[in-house]
Amino acid sequence: MATYSFKLPDIGEGIAEAEIVAWHVKVGDVVEEDAPLADLMTDKATVEMTAPVSGTILKIAGAVGDQIAIGSVLAVFEVEGDAAAVEEPAKEPVVQVAPNEAGAVAKVEPDAESVADAPEDHSSRAQSRDVVEGERVSTSLDTNGVGKEPAHKRVLASPAVRQRAQQLGIDLADVKTDSDRVRHSDLDAFLSYNSGYRPAGAPRADEQVKVIGLRRRIAENMAASKRAIPHFTYVEEIDVTKLEELRADLNATRGQKPKLTMLPLLIVAICKTIPVFPMINARYDDEAGVVTRYGAVHLGMATQTDAGLMVPVIRNAEGRNMWQLASEITRLADAARTNKAKSEELSGSTLTITSLGPLGGIATTPVINRPEVAIIGPNKIVERPIFRDGRVVAAKLMNLSMSCDHRVVDGWDAASFVQALKRLIETPALLFVD
Repeated sequence: MATYSFKLPDIGEGIAEAEIVAWHVKVGDVVEEDAPLADLMTDKATVEMTAPVSGTILKIAGAVGDQIAIGSVLAVFEVEGDAAAVEEPAKEPVVQVAPNEAGAVAKVEPDAESVADAPEDHSSRAQSRDVVEGERVSTSLDTNGVGKEPAHKRVLASPAVRQRAQQLGIDLADVKTDSDRVRHSDLDAFLSYNSGYRPAGAPRADEQVKVIGLRRRIAENMAASKRAIPHFTYVEEIDVTKLEELRADLNATRGQKPKLTMLPLLIVAICKTIPVFPMINARYDDEAGVVTRYGAVHLGMATQTDAGLMVPVIRNAEGRNMWQLASEITRLADAARTNKAKSEELSGSTLTITSLGPLGGIATTPVINRPEVAIIGPNKIVERPIFRDGRVVAAKLMNLSMSCDHRVVDGWDAASFVQALKRLIETPALLFVD
């Protein structure tokens, strides 16, 4: 028997270290070549490292949340043969990469056929990985070392969902889902129908959750944004009654076109308003002291995923009509939520829109996606009575919130921009006038 030390390879130009965000093995595990070892996060990607050799894990480098330098030992294996024979592995380790942007990070799984189950409970049983007819399956060993029946069913879930399930003691294979992967909502539904996991009426136990990976990146970026940017937020009420009527009419006759939500119509209005207010569609390099005002509108779209908040970018939004915007919104949101967004789809935004849909509340104070200088947040639509021409009528109203960087955008500019936007939204025929 011999040992093989697997050193963390160069996983990106200019990358000096990476953060360990998940271990798929522990000391004592027997793993096959190409089995997942760990997920590591850099500023540019989340990377899944796989075993370069088959063997038993003798040592792993650090705990989840620790930083590991490129070139340092990630794991030590006990392998068959002598040291000389295993000094170099037969082939390079498999690295699966997902792009990051501004702390919005996701792990990409190339397709369902290439995903292997990660172990669910590292504390009570050892895990080994077998290859059966070209398909990875998870084989569990009970505490007496007796093999159990392999679980051939793949369970797809994000690292955050897996971590939560492990903390709750839930086997993901037992959780039913309507999609191709288990999400947080599926865990919630499982708990509601299986009270045995937490006795009814019993207080929830205290828990400490280490801030790592995407959650740490989000925390760091939000803190940096609030520290560096003097925010101010302007909120205006907008009557969207006519716009909603137009949207309903367009959807009723859309044929094969995608269904319109409010968002593409708002984006059309934003893009028509931007040319008069170029200071809104800008990025501020505060180190260089330079503000770049962009001609094209590359609109970031804040999207909640199982992995956390991501911001896919609608390129050249000003050149797309509402149907094209609807298609692109759906495509990008699906790519973000299924961890298949490309790096160029997660970078380069010049302005961001963020919406909580029906959870949008009365008003919000969104945090600017640095180095941009503004972020727009439409809130939920409510029907309320208003006075119109001396009569009380029902109207659909929506508050629109916009946060700005006060170093670049004056209050007058922000208010004027929102008022111009309001004029277009409340008179939707203007959206189609050049």
